[in-house]
Amino acid sequence: MKSRSSLDGQHFHVVVIGGGINGVALARECARAGKRTLLVEQNDFASGTTSRSTRVIHGGLRYLEHGEIDLVRDSVRERERLLRERPHLVQPLHFLFLLNEESQRSALKVRAGLWLYQRIAGRKSGDLSEMESKRVERALDRGHRWTIFNFEDAQCEFPERLVAEWLTEAIQAGAVVRNHCEVLAVDVAHGRARGVLLRDRTTGKDQRVDAGWILNCTGPWADRVCQRSAIRTTKPMLGGVRGSHIVLSRFAGAPGTALYSEAADGRPVFVLPWNEQVLVGTTEISDTGDPAKTAPSQEEIEYLLRTVTHLFPKAKLGTHDIKYAFAGIRPLPYSTGNKLSAVTRRHFLHDHADDGAARMISVIGGKLTTAASLARECARKIGIAVPEPKSIAVGPAAALDPLLNDEVLEIARAGAVSEETARGLMEWHGHRAIEIARMALVSADLRAPICPHTSHIVAEVVEAYGRECAVTLGDVLLRRVPVALGACWSEQCSREAALRIRGVMGWDEQAIGSNLESLEVERTAFLRRPARQSSALEAAAD
Repeated sequence: MKSRSSLDGQHFHVVVIGGGINGVALARECARAGKRTLLVEQNDFASGTTSRSTRVIHGGLRYLEHGEIDLVRDSVRERERLLRERPHLVQPLHFLFLLNEESQRSALKVRAGLWLYQRIAGRKSGDLSEMESKRVERALDRGHRWTIFNFEDAQCEFPERLVAEWLTEAIQAGAVVRNHCEVLAVDVAHGRARGVLLRDRTTGKDQRVDAGWILNCTGPWADRVCQRSAIRTTKPMLGGVRGSHIVLSRFAGAPGTALYSEAADGRPVFVLPWNEQVLVGTTEISDTGDPAKTAPSQEEIEYLLRTVTHLFPKAKLGTHDIKYAFAGIRPLPYSTGNKLSAVTRRHFLHDHADDGAARMISVIGGKLTTAASLARECARKIGIAVPEPKSIAVGPAAALDPLLNDEVLEIARAGAVSEETARGLMEWHGHRAIEIARMALVSADLRAPICPHTSHIVAEVVEAYGRECAVTLGDVLLRRVPVALGACWSEQCSREAALRIRGVMGWDEQAIGSNLESLEVERTAFLRRPARQSSALEAAAD
């Protein structure tokens, strides 16, 4: 791994704190505009809210319920842009909106909402095959009368990979980036933010840098950054809301398309095909605790399992079908008296000039879909001339189909790897896939699968350490090459992966042990195994 030079005493036009999707997008915009930019992240890039999302790139159908048409319009525009700019990572996804006689939303209201949604998007949804629609309907609970609507959004199965690509583009544009580097405090003097005090967690050394602007993109940590820097706002900027998910093994009757339905309390819940598994989410629970320690409660896990069990009673789902559960904190704006579902999903830029810290801005809110537009807006607010991207021609998005793509064969030949491996390289690395394949040609060790259950290869690990700023094994296997999120992964897979990686990385026994330990600690804290479900839920599944 590359040693990192000290930043102590350096000056940057812009310091971006927080390496989630918003922070990375903003650093990329500032660097592209020629500003000397520093991006720092206390853990790893995309390891917070970004990696704990529902992984849907959507226009915000439910935002129409609250009249946020401008937000929907912006979201749809950015969704279309991502579909065309990153087709290997963001792909169209058909949704079925399920209603029954117990649903709190009327079919008329939903039909009107979908009509408006399509008008805003400027095109009709693509047709879902009647066979798939009928297959889902047959699997649903026969005790209800179902009304099913069809619409289209998009999915980014691995937003961690999108962040990795934007990160490398920021570096190519001149940005300096540091993960595992904590901001201890923002230096404020004479009513202005003038720099930050950093601690590089890889070395333990403290450093101080000067800054023309400081942009706080730490998501649910935004208030904490201000508190530790003695920047006092008149009220909290954030009202943390926990969203939890469960990941199920694929079950008999599991949908091959995405479902949008209601839980017993009327909250919308997604049931999504994801990573050869089924992703179910999400909840909305007020959570003002430490975002680093957030975890799904047993009640939330049972709530989500009960929801999918009621949809598919014939599947006889139980706790044993849950691979793991995870949770993240939505950094929503602070609000009093509103239902959590009614709190706006619009982002805000809080200028701290009135708080005695001029030239510092905190980003509040934001989501995967609109990260790029948020970055452009924030860059303009600090005086950077960012042109608006070319308008997107509206029409059916061309989904990447590697099975029929000549590039797959070219990649396979270039690296002497299987077509399955070549397809995986293209799906996760896009135009970089051919270079990774050529690297793999150097040795059999680089062409070896990371573990026996995956077609992804050790050369991708080298790419993660060499170009994508990975520091730990968790950075690699949970985010850059996220095979550890797969259906097969276990502690044995982790050990096998470490042994296969050691040769090309030159690890000794101590390095293997420390990498394995840190990976399993992080993976266990992130992906929670649920406790045995209650007897009432067991009875419902029987």
